[in-house]
Amino acid sequence: MNNPSGAQKHKGYRRIIPSMTALLQFEAVARLNSFTLAATELGVTQAAVSKQVKVLEENLGALLFHRAHRNISLTDAGDILFASISESLQRVASAFDQINQGCNRQEIVLGSTAPFSQLRIMPRLNQLASTLPQVQLRLATQMFTGDLRTRNCDLDVRFGDGQWDDGEATLLFDEEVFPVCSPAWLARNPMPTSLEELAVAGLLDADSTSEGWVAWPSWFREKGGAPGALQYNLRCSLYTDAINAALQGYGIALGWGRLVEHLLASGALVRLQPFSVRPEQAYYLVAPHGRPKNPHMTALVQWLQSGSF
Repeated sequence: MNNPSGAQKHKGYRRIIPSMTALLQFEAVARLNSFTLAATELGVTQAAVSKQVKVLEENLGALLFHRAHRNISLTDAGDILFASISESLQRVASAFDQINQGCNRQEIVLGSTAPFSQLRIMPRLNQLASTLPQVQLRLATQMFTGDLRTRNCDLDVRFGDGQWDDGEATLLFDEEVFPVCSPAWLARNPMPTSLEELAVAGLLDADSTSEGWVAWPSWFREKGGAPGALQYNLRCSLYTDAINAALQGYGIALGWGRLVEHLLASGALVRLQPFSVRPEQAYYLVAPHGRPKNPHMTALVQWLQSGSF
């Protein structure tokens, strides 16, 4: 059966977009930051690439590149177009991969911070594969939460208050933050029994400006304030480095319960009682507004919310 509205829609695309070839050649120039390299990659002449980019600029009525001698850089209009094309091509490439591998598996792009990916998701990949063999997971990790309107993610794991403009948030689970160390450290040092002893026991900390992040200074503030100057054995940029240092017996780190759960269960880390802080924020799954859900994505969400994860 013919679909007049669909045909009209596609005709509208052809009216607005002058040439798919021009878009692909613009993407190559923007990605490689060079007309010459783009021409080499595409197997055409530099003049042909320049002509296609010119077609786009004339159609849009805006320059896409700043040109200065042999150097080029994207204009604001070029940035907007490049971001849109890159995301679209990634989704097309994903569709090709899915078709080539067979449509029985569904790729789902899950975004998160690197610590959540490494400490929470990675230890449970085999469990996910056995529970949801039809799901092909692609992890998109970054240091800080990004805007889903410019990221190619089906779901994004975030820690915060659940109020974000770029997607619909669903509660995943809460968090508890407490001191942890290795059995080796505990064998060489007395266990702290007070906040005063804990403050000078040799702390390991990670600096971060992420929403809701709890470092040692803010953790002690939640406990009524540090009893004195905190004594650190190591401060680093990455939370995973602080945890690795704790595993090596180098001091006491703050254990985010949901992230170090497997390390506590295996005995690699030990929780120091009775110290604990429960942040007001929690972990959420955020889905982009308007993104259609499919049975595979629904199954993944249910698994992430289950006690198994």
